[in-house]
Amino acid sequence: MNLTLHVWRQAGQDDSGRFETYRAEDISESMSFLDMLDLVNENLVSEGKEPIAFDHDCREGICGSCGMMINGVPHGPKTMTTACQVHMRSFQDGDELWIEPWRASAFPVLRDLVVDRSAFDRIVESGGYISVRTNSPPDANTIPVPKRDADKAMDAAVCIGCGACVAACPNASAMLFTASKVAHLSLMPQGQPERYERVLSMVATHDDEGFGNCTNHGACQVACPKGISVDTIAQLNRDHLRATLVHRSQEDEEG
Repeated sequence: MNLTLHVWRQAGQDDSGRFETYRAEDISESMSFLDMLDLVNENLVSEGKEPIAFDHDCREGICGSCGMMINGVPHGPKTMTTACQVHMRSFQDGDELWIEPWRASAFPVLRDLVVDRSAFDRIVESGGYISVRTNSPPDANTIPVPKRDADKAMDAAVCIGCGACVAACPNASAMLFTASKVAHLSLMPQGQPERYERVLSMVATHDDEGFGNCTNHGACQVACPKGISVDTIAQLNRDHLRATLVHRSQEDEEG
């Protein structure tokens, strides 16, 4: 299989960036997309050229590192799949592929296809910790959790923080990510003491980082490689409204 790649190259945040065209030849359809990029990079290095920079780690769809746009679609043509899980049999001989980084002001490009996603870390950090004892944890069965709540919490907890939701959203909103991090704690007994303080802090950090607002396009749910539902955003909005009302009530009492 022979392909033409149009790859975004950018030396850093201060560089304007541009697309450069490369040939990917003799590509096996059994290769993963990242394996194909590795082969292209080997050829570039052998020619004395700068290899294409891209994030990767586990290459098993677990870590969320390999975020990139492939022909305008986060992670490429397959649904519920990360870029490292896309195989070259998804493409045809002679195809032209446009490969670029996530596009969001909150994700500045560090180099080529690598973006700075530390804004996600700051959102999680602002959520703080849960104030349960850690020395002698009780037996799991001593705290009954309804199966419906446990299932919904686990559905939210599968978020790998890849950023596809942001890249897909026309507003560059990270509400699906933030909601998933809020929901998997707010649905469990251990997350209740700081539940409303947590949602206020995390949403405030989300906004401060420059992410856009959610306007219910639903593109985030389609792009999410773990299939997280926009229902988690509805849960976040309910918690945030309740937390805001409680906070205002407390201020009125103190005033």
